[in-house]
Amino acid sequence: MTKDEQIIEGKTQSVTPEEVADLVRLTLIDGIGSLLTGRLLARFGSPQGVFIATRSDLTSVPGISSRLATAIQESTASRAANVLIQCQQAGIDLIAKRDSRYPNNLQRIEDAPELLYVAGHFEPQDEFALAIVGTRAASFYGKKQATQLTTGLVQAGMTIVSGLARGIDGTAHRAALNAGGRTIAVLGSGLLRVFPPEHDELARAISQQGAVVSEFPPEVSPNKGHFPRRNRIVSGLSLGVLVVESPRRSGTLITARLAAEQNREVFAVPGPIDAENSRGCHQLLRDGAVLVESTADILDALGPLTAPVPIEQLATPMRVPREMQLNSREQTVLALLDATSIPIEAVIEQSGLPAHQVLTALSVLEMKRIVQRDGGNRVRRI
Repeated sequence: MTKDEQIIEGKTQSVTPEEVADLVRLTLIDGIGSLLTGRLLARFGSPQGVFIATRSDLTSVPGISSRLATAIQESTASRAANVLIQCQQAGIDLIAKRDSRYPNNLQRIEDAPELLYVAGHFEPQDEFALAIVGTRAASFYGKKQATQLTTGLVQAGMTIVSGLARGIDGTAHRAALNAGGRTIAVLGSGLLRVFPPEHDELARAISQQGAVVSEFPPEVSPNKGHFPRRNRIVSGLSLGVLVVESPRRSGTLITARLAAEQNREVFAVPGPIDAENSRGCHQLLRDGAVLVESTADILDALGPLTAPVPIEQLATPMRVPREMQLNSREQTVLALLDATSIPIEAVIEQSGLPAHQVLTALSVLEMKRIVQRDGGNRVRRI
């Protein structure tokens, strides 16, 4: 079993309200971030175990100082209770890391939040997510490219993740909504303190067609230090990060760096060579980012997924993102194949389709590098 499989296997179907309340209480303690929360839970097994631990046991955890141990022991449940009431009144869901609803992609990063505040909901297809980020001062060129690429990715079945900021972020979210697709917005504030304020209506629309997510309690105001933390969630939810426009010094490049550290693919759209907003993208390309001219560049580069994910509209679990572009006939043929090669005649017979349609579907699957022919008359799934 791989490390990722061990992590996912640790999920439970549900987390009790008492556990969630204790987790809220723990994460509200000033100075206890996601890394320390994870260490405490690993050491004591549960939030309740943390609160009943002795002072010496608490300070034995790396990073827990005497001050933090005191803060843990002196914390009360009343503040957490107020947060829970706020969430209930606002329709905000709380999803713990051990909850089966917690996104698998995000759970695989080292410092994944132990608790997410969510307006909306996650879907299985959100495993096939791409982050699209860029400058707040987006040009007409940047917005056009973001819109076109987002639309193509949504049509291919991908979910779009971004940070709800002005410029490229907002453009990507709106394009995903307009294309009828799913999009996830990650905030650097609480869900009741949307920033920028003019995107409040956009956030409500996203919650109806995706999810608005934060690791911060609902009433937390935006803070400059929150946004780098937000960026790790943006990249963590995604298979890769696409940078559309970015100057050389930008928070967008922090997201790209985090994506690389999380073993996500980094993509960049080239721009005019004399534009400041192109310099960050061009530097990423020099550093090895995938140059993007079309949606196909992204789907081809993503490669095999960490684990196959079942998708309702597909006849068989998806293993590579390019399978999202298959039509129903190609899906039918692919569902008959596995890693063991079988005669093409058997595929035709089992599919119930005319021979020429099966041969056409196999040719498409072969060109997309999803299947491989062996000896000319046998075929298998790669």
